[in-house]
Amino acid sequence: MDKWTAELVAERFSEAAQTADRLPPVRVQGYFNCWPDIQRMAWEKLGAEPRMRRFPPEPAAIDRMHETIRWVQWLEEEQRHLIWMRAKRYEWQKIAKRFGYCTRTAQRRWQRALLAVADQLNGASVDTKYF
Repeated sequence: MDKWTAELVAERFSEAAQTADRLPPVRVQGYFNCWPDIQRMAWEKLGAEPRMRRFPPEPAAIDRMHETIRWVQWLEEEQRHLIWMRAKRYEWQKIAKRFGYCTRTAQRRWQRALLAVADQLNGASVDTKYF
């Protein structure tokens, strides 16, 4: 990668959020059920939604997700939540309400946090205290 930009960092965080959603659920080891699955009749399934079958993410996507998650160590806690909420495609109004900002302020702080990560990846020293 020649030079990291805020857009590339935002895309990487978005990909990491999608990869995390595609991972299989975590289950406690050692507990299992001996009962057979309930076989429902067709009329019992009428109101049920069909099961979503998701393909697990590729190993390269998981590696990129792990790398991206390490980037949040460079940010403060509020910036981490802001970036991750936007990566999970929350609306700006919901993000602004959660932090107590107006929408435009939330967008500016998100952009500054992305620039802080991009600067850190490019090797520039940046102080995130004033973001």
